[in-house]
Amino acid sequence: MMKASPVDPVDAYLGPAMARVGPEQKAQIAASWGLNRPVPDQFFAWAGNVLSGNLGFSSAYNMPVSRVLADRALASLALTGLAWALSGVLGFALGLLAGATAGRWPDRVIRVYCYTLAATPTFWLAMLTLAVFSVQLGWAPICCAGPIGVLPEDVTLGQRFEHLILPLAVLTAFGVAQIALHTRVKLIEVFESDYVLLARAQGASTWDIVRHHGVRNAGIPALTALFATMGEIIGGSVLAEQVFAWPGLGRATVEAGLKGDVPLLMAIALLTALLVSTGNMIADELTRRIDPRIRAGSR
Repeated sequence: MMKASPVDPVDAYLGPAMARVGPEQKAQIAASWGLNRPVPDQFFAWAGNVLSGNLGFSSAYNMPVSRVLADRALASLALTGLAWALSGVLGFALGLLAGATAGRWPDRVIRVYCYTLAATPTFWLAMLTLAVFSVQLGWAPICCAGPIGVLPEDVTLGQRFEHLILPLAVLTAFGVAQIALHTRVKLIEVFESDYVLLARAQGASTWDIVRHHGVRNAGIPALTALFATMGEIIGGSVLAEQVFAWPGLGRATVEAGLKGDVPLLMAIALLTALLVSTGNMIADELTRRIDPRIRAGSR
């Protein structure tokens, strides 16, 4: 797709200086990057380098791709990892509450909240929260992972948290809907089961049933949905990081796309695929450990 795009990596790399660079110099830069070779040759050369541990050179950042990933992975992990974990906890809690109060006002409020979130684009929610809480109310910083003009090593932990809280809230809200709705549906199925009918006959309250029967049974689809949404959270972070100027891999993805930086895009795609596939394998293993029926069926 990048090779079919109109973006010229050399022109994007040169920026305003391209007006002072002649065709011969541009051709030399393209040759040094291997861009003068046929596309299949470029791909197989890239694949061979990756197998040997060399992810290539980023023209957008003028440094090795591995260094770009190392410099920005921690910032992305702080934002995306925390948002993923918090959305799982909050979504599961809201799903349990909605399922336990099915048909009543708490359930209706939570469903409207989840449907609204599921239909809301991440970038729009990010811009809205930025306009309200940063521009109008002044409660949160307007951008970046630290105060503007302060070196990264001089940013305090409190300042980092202050800049993290708004993009973290956006990404957390973005990931809540699916987990809450999956948990709600499963808990309603649990309440309609025969063993819950027996528990009610023995005097168990609604919250006793949720605690002893609902949490484990509803936890399996919630866990599956949580790991399935990992890719969506990462995709949402691309837009959220761009809106909040957060210096993570999401923003690096946008920069690489705008500047035709194929090696960096490919590396981020590989890293994302590795994270999502690993997460799905972990979810399968945890599901087998939680549900003894699945353990027995896999033997």
